Amino acid sequence: MPIKITECPRDAMQGIHAFIPTDVKAAYINLLLQVGFDTIDFGSFVSPKAIPQLSDTTEVLSKLDLGGTSSKLLAIIANYRGAEDAVKHPEITYLGYPFSISETFQLRNTNTTIAQAFETVQRINELSIANDKKLLVYLSMGFGNPYGDEWNTGIIEQWTEKLVKEGIKNIALADTIGVANEAQIAGIYPNLVELFPDTEFGIHLHSTPDAWQPKIDAAYKSGCKRFDTAIKGYGGCPMAADELTGNIATENLISYLETQNELTGLNMDKFKKAMEFSGRVFV
Repeated sequence: MPIKITECPRDAMQGIHAFIPTDVKAAYINLLLQVGFDTIDFGSFVSPKAIPQLSDTTEVLSKLDLGGTSSKLLAIIANYRGAEDAVKHPEITYLGYPFSISETFQLRNTNTTIAQAFETVQRINELSIANDKKLLVYLSMGFGNPYGDEWNTGIIEQWTEKLVKEGIKNIALADTIGVANEAQIAGIYPNLVELFPDTEFGIHLHSTPDAWQPKIDAAYKSGCKRFDTAIKGYGGCPMAADELTGNIATENLISYLETQNELTGLNMDKFKKAMEFSGRVFV
């Protein structure tokens, strides 16, 4: 299986306080669509009050040129209403739902308990299937949390099993606040792959700029083939903490994969143009 990279401009933009003009967002994502990423996490259908930066997702979508790209589009949703909005758009392949195994963070992020969130996942999955969409569930706070909520590998396996039994085929382990270390990743990821062989597991890591490499190395050597990253490491979750911990930088992942002789299939000329343009987006 080739390496799949999901570029995450949505995650990079959502914590920026100054509103990024719709045309600038669309121009940036259109550049990213030319690079050859497997998926672009381009926007979200959530409350404008919660994430005002992404209130123009539908407008951005209308300005995207999807004619010459193989990349699929992913939109984040936080409740059933958002999923209803997202499935109206045939251009979108994936709906991404943040399912936290930390009760505190689930309440902060979606204003629901874990039990309520699981019921929402069940309903959204039915809606997704009926509308020819794929539901990607993020196991957020998958490597621990800052709230004192119980965390262990058994909890991860328990909720993964429940999701798999619902027919969820795409799950991403998400380190929302950058606490994961290489030992955790190496201890968790291979076990999930072995227990649930029919599920595609990705990884969505946040990190400080000096700590990314051991995490990526551990994920890659654990068999991970699907990585979420963002150009220049921008981004983070506004609901997780007061200070944002950035994404893994896409250019760092690409450099790492080159050392492993992995062919990404990306158009590096287009990637460089997107890198340059990002300076106009994140100012």
